[in-house]
Amino acid sequence: MKLLTTLRGRLFALLALLGAVTALAVGGATYVSVRAEADQLFDYQLRQTALSLRDQGRVASDEAAVLADPSFDYVVQIWSLQGLELYSSRPQGMTEPLPPRAVLGFSNLRLGGQDWRVFGAATPLRVVQVAQPLSVRQRLAALAALRSIVPVAVALPLVAAAVWWLLGVSLAPLARVTRAAQAGGANAMDPLPTADLPGEVAPLVDAFNGLLARLAEAFEAQRSFVADAAHELRSPLTALKLQLGLLRDSAPGPQQEEGIARLRGGIDRAVHLVEQLLALARAEPGAEATRLPLDLAELARQALADVQPLAERAGVVLTLTAPDPLPVSGNPQALRSALRNLVDNAVKYGARTVQVSALRGRGGAPLLRVDDDGPGIPPALRERVFDRFQRGEDMTVEGSGLGLAIVRAAARQHGASVSLADSPLGGLRAELMWADAGW
Repeated sequence: MKLLTTLRGRLFALLALLGAVTALAVGGATYVSVRAEADQLFDYQLRQTALSLRDQGRVASDEAAVLADPSFDYVVQIWSLQGLELYSSRPQGMTEPLPPRAVLGFSNLRLGGQDWRVFGAATPLRVVQVAQPLSVRQRLAALAALRSIVPVAVALPLVAAAVWWLLGVSLAPLARVTRAAQAGGANAMDPLPTADLPGEVAPLVDAFNGLLARLAEAFEAQRSFVADAAHELRSPLTALKLQLGLLRDSAPGPQQEEGIARLRGGIDRAVHLVEQLLALARAEPGAEATRLPLDLAELARQALADVQPLAERAGVVLTLTAPDPLPVSGNPQALRSALRNLVDNAVKYGARTVQVSALRGRGGAPLLRVDDDGPGIPPALRERVFDRFQRGEDMTVEGSGLGLAIVRAAARQHGASVSLADSPLGGLRAELMWADAGW
């Protein structure tokens, strides 16, 4: 049974079964063909024997000796018209004589548990009946069928060995791919060999190599992300440690209160950085996310409500244009975080007015747009600001450099695209557009 679990074993078993069925079919066809020819030949001999005896006046002594031979398969009976038996032969093993009444021409009868083929002929002076057991014809046909199968049976082991070897040669490239896959370590992402692969297997190996390439890219991005995150976390955590040490050594009073405030601010920045890192991890295209039906217009209202306290402290006016509901399917937390980051960046980097629009763009596709009147981003830097931990030109603004990276990751997760352009308000325009209206 273990042999049938391999492709080579299954192919071999199917080919062996096909060979056995073919041999049986050849034997059966040979039996049927030889039986039909034997019937014609023996019927002709029955008829000729009966006709030759019918035309003779008597049975010659030499003919009688031949007919009386126990090995002779024919039974001959001759009667006069008055019903007097003139001659009768009975081969060895025959327990009952033929019936005394003959049927002219060919007929079949069962006698003594055996089937017989009978031919009867009559003249004005006598009636001749010649019979032969059908087992003779069946035995002849069976021997002919067996002779046709014997060469196949003799050659079968050699053919089986050749088929097994050919299957091994044909599947050798697949075995080579298997060894290459088994030889790699846990982090091996090298593509598997595709040389000389069968056409049915090559697409599978190509698809697997594509998967390995995507995994390698994802692992590299993950390693880069972890390295960047560790680097970014090291500075605020070191600063917190120093501030804690200064606070411990300071005397009660205004200096201690100032140290506590700085420590609280450092903790807030560290918490914000960790939240941004978690949001970016959840927004990655490969991350599992719950997709729910949602309304982009309502989601935009919620995102503006999240940023409203910050905007009020900075004196920034937030407006929303959402004339119609925009139903989509997606992760509400990721989309809300992306829009909140766009508005939050506009507020932090000096905009006085921020306009958010939730509408339909080209072809009716959903579109989220954020316009501001702030300093904007030079065209040469607009692609680079989507990189992780990439800050704007104004380094006095607090931030982690992850906001736009989170926006792009959320857009990719939802099959959308994000772009930056000049805004009619004089600042920056950020657009989050879906690929089609039916996403």
